[in-house]
Amino acid sequence: MKKDLHPKYFPEAKIICACGNSFVTGATQEEIRVEICAKCHPFYTGEEKLIDTAGRVEKFKSRRAAAVTEKKPKKVRIKKQQ
Repeated sequence: MKKDLHPKYFPEAKIICACGNSFVTGATQEEIRVEICAKCHPFYTGEEKLIDTAGRVEKFKSRRAAAVTEKKPKKVRIKKQQ
């Protein structure tokens, strides 16, 4: 490796999850805080969680429904004959 090019590597970096789980791995930071890990992720736990922040799904569905129902009339261009 070239000197002064790569970041410092911490072979025993601590990873801390929001659920309280923590484990040790190698990383370029001494401590990393994450929101979700294998202990609390729905794919690994088998539990289904639906996280909908600020009603984004409902907003999308209402916009889509409005777009389908509102059809704009086409403008017909009439050429003048000379």
